[in-house]
Amino acid sequence: MNHLNSNISEQALEMKGLRRGQLDLLQGRLGLLSGTDKVLMTMYIVNGNSFRQIARLRGVSETSIARRIHRIAERLTKGEFLLCVRNRDKLSRRQMAVARDYFLTGLSIKQIAEKRSMSRYAVRKVIFGIRHLIREMEPVSSSC
Repeated sequence: MNHLNSNISEQALEMKGLRRGQLDLLQGRLGLLSGTDKVLMTMYIVNGNSFRQIARLRGVSETSIARRIHRIAERLTKGEFLLCVRNRDKLSRRQMAVARDYFLTGLSIKQIAEKRSMSRYAVRKVIFGIRHLIREMEPVSSSC
């Protein structure tokens, strides 16, 4: 896996609203992405391109790029898919495939149903089951 280019200055990180730890975390998880999502995040994180630069190259609005990058970053850091990976012995192959499609790739229930040749009801049922398992897997945080 590529290491973070040292030419991304602390000032650039500050402008992007990221801390070094967040950036390292996102970069470490780039391998989980594929296709356009991976290209966009690589351009933004590794190459240090701005939303405006990426938007011009892609021929879309800057707002669209910003929104998409933020959504990808949220999926990579939220951890639902990572909890599934850590506990994959408790999930079937089909559940893992649906988890990847839903939590990581961000596909809709309809898109997953078409991709996996399942009914929408079956996809919803799998997602509900996965979420139930995730709640059981998450450590309970105590509050004062």
